[in-house]
Amino acid sequence: MSVRKSWLHDNALAVSMFGAFAVFVVLQSVFGWQVRNEELADYGVAADTYWHYLRTGHFAEALFENWESEFLQMGAYVLLTAYLVQRGSAESKKPDQKDRPEDEPEKATEDSPKPSRQHGLSQVLYRNSLAIVLLLFFLLSFVSHLLGGTADFNEQAALKGQPSVSALEFLGTSDFWFQSMQNWQSEFLAVGALIVLSIFLRQHGSPESKPVTAPHGQTGE
Repeated sequence: MSVRKSWLHDNALAVSMFGAFAVFVVLQSVFGWQVRNEELADYGVAADTYWHYLRTGHFAEALFENWESEFLQMGAYVLLTAYLVQRGSAESKKPDQKDRPEDEPEKATEDSPKPSRQHGLSQVLYRNSLAIVLLLFFLLSFVSHLLGGTADFNEQAALKGQPSVSALEFLGTSDFWFQSMQNWQSEFLAVGALIVLSIFLRQHGSPESKPVTAPHGQTGE
C-alpha cells in the first residue's frame, strides 16, 4: 500500500527554489543598500535608510534587469523547444517527434484541465499558456527595469547636478541596453551549455539528464 507523502515532500523542489530566491533577494537588497550608501557618502549626502532604499531606482533596476533576462530565457526556451531539436540532448524532443497524442483534445479525460477539453480560442491560449505567461513576465520585467533604471539614472544625475531624462530617453541610451545585453547573453550561454552538455554528461536521478546508461545519441530524457 502506498503511503501518502507530506505536503512539503510533494512540493520540496518549489519550496527550495522560492526559499533560495527569498534569501538571495534579501541579501541583494542589504548589500545594494550598503553600496548605495557608499555612493551617497562620496557625494556628502546622508545615508538612506534600508526601507527607503527599497523604493529607489538603484534597487529596482538591479532586481528587474535580472528578472527580465531570466523570463526571456525561459520563455524563449519553452517556445523554441516546441519547434527545434538537438539530437542527443536530454533537453530536446526526438528529431522525428511531432505533437504528442496527449496534446490533442480528443485524448482529454475528465481529469484533464478544463481548457484542454474545449475548442476554439480558449484551447489555443491554453496550449501555449506556458510560453505566453513567461514572455508576459519578461515584458513586465523589461518595463520595470526601464522605469527603475530611469529612476536610478536620474538619482545619479541629481547628485551630479545634471538634468533628468524620461523613460523613453533612457530607453535609447547605451547604458540601458548594456545592462540588458550583459544578462541576456549569459542566460542563453547557460541554456546552450545545458543542451549540449546533456548529450555527453549525466546526473543520476535528475529529469534534466538522460539515464546514466543511455547512449549519447539518445534524444530526450
